[in-house]
Amino acid sequence: MQEEFPVSSHANRRLVLRDSILSTYHHNEVKFTELTIDTYRMVQCLEWEPCGSFSLKGGANSGHNESGPNRVNLLQDIRDPSLPPNPRKVILYRPSITHYLMVLATVCEELPSDGILLIYLSAPGGLQTVTLSSGSSPDTVHRIAENSDGAEMASPINSPSNSPPRTSFHENDNQKTNSEAGLWLGSRGAGGSKYLYPCDLIPFTRKPIFLVIDSDNSHAFKIIHGAEKGETIAMLLSPISQLIGTDFAPDSVRHQHGSYFTLFLTAPLQAFCLLVNISGMNLDKDTYNKAEKLLSSSLSEWESTLLTSASLHPVWVEALGDPFLRRLLLRYIFCRTVYALYAKTFRREEFLPACLPHLPDSVLPEETISQTAVLRLANMFNVKDYFAFSDGIAASELDENESTTDEC
Repeated sequence: MQEEFPVSSHANRRLVLRDSILSTYHHNEVKFTELTIDTYRMVQCLEWEPCGSFSLKGGANSGHNESGPNRVNLLQDIRDPSLPPNPRKVILYRPSITHYLMVLATVCEELPSDGILLIYLSAPGGLQTVTLSSGSSPDTVHRIAENSDGAEMASPINSPSNSPPRTSFHENDNQKTNSEAGLWLGSRGAGGSKYLYPCDLIPFTRKPIFLVIDSDNSHAFKIIHGAEKGETIAMLLSPISQLIGTDFAPDSVRHQHGSYFTLFLTAPLQAFCLLVNISGMNLDKDTYNKAEKLLSSSLSEWESTLLTSASLHPVWVEALGDPFLRRLLLRYIFCRTVYALYAKTFRREEFLPACLPHLPDSVLPEETISQTAVLRLANMFNVKDYFAFSDGIAASELDENESTTDEC
């Protein structure tokens, strides 16, 4: 008899983002020492921006004594007292799978009762497929996979591709196939020890988790939904195909600019401009500032729509209660809308991100509130032709602009 685990949904809980584990690996990606560009953006996104006066406690007059203890104290006391503490961050670059799981277990064990853990993973996908005759035992499958892996798979260090090798074993006819997709974190292990699988994260769903996967195998992690061991996991999943602008090849986008999906979550307006080939060289600063205010207004409208929705899942209610997670969720909605309306990939599922549990239909890309948000930005930058809007949306926005002009 299979044991069933209840999934809690405490809508009235107030959870706070206390910890985050940020891990990335892509071949030839831009990084600063062990900090990749995507990790750097996520770190910045999870930091409070100073909004008050800074506090300098004691030692201010002796701050020039660089060798004395006051120098350390001065640095420790420079903070904005009006802000709460930033969430703790654990940054892992190219970890072994066992090390990653050990860190994850430690963080989950130390997570406070009112805390939620953010897991960010950005890595290429890997798939192992073993096909044998129906008479072969699971042990045989395992042994062949291990032996062939060492002989046929390229080394992560020497591999020239952006994704790990994919192995396939076929024997005889009438076969039984065993496939499992995971993420390749650059580990040099053998067989399954190279990959982080969705099932590896399921035991940790006894704690509240906000999961962000940026990978061409991201959708494989959908299997976690419904298999949780106590807490419903909130998931933001990237498209399985990279969205590109007209002047970029997929590899150059990843190497030079990082992931579009991560960029949308951390700097959405910058990602929008990059997508429509607007660079800092040909961008007016006043226009950009106006666009930032316009985007902020649209994000607020989406937030209000979510809060008034009767079908919003409790896990998203909890996420909206934390300022960092709320910002990620609202930017995801903007990202999904831009991806869905982008003319080059219009209605192509492989270029759409996903989230679980599902968000209410009121914030879907085809809804007026969503299309209008992108249309206004597109009109401001004069890039409307990059997107495919509904005829009614385009006409109503045109009428609104004309009436505004007449009033002026």
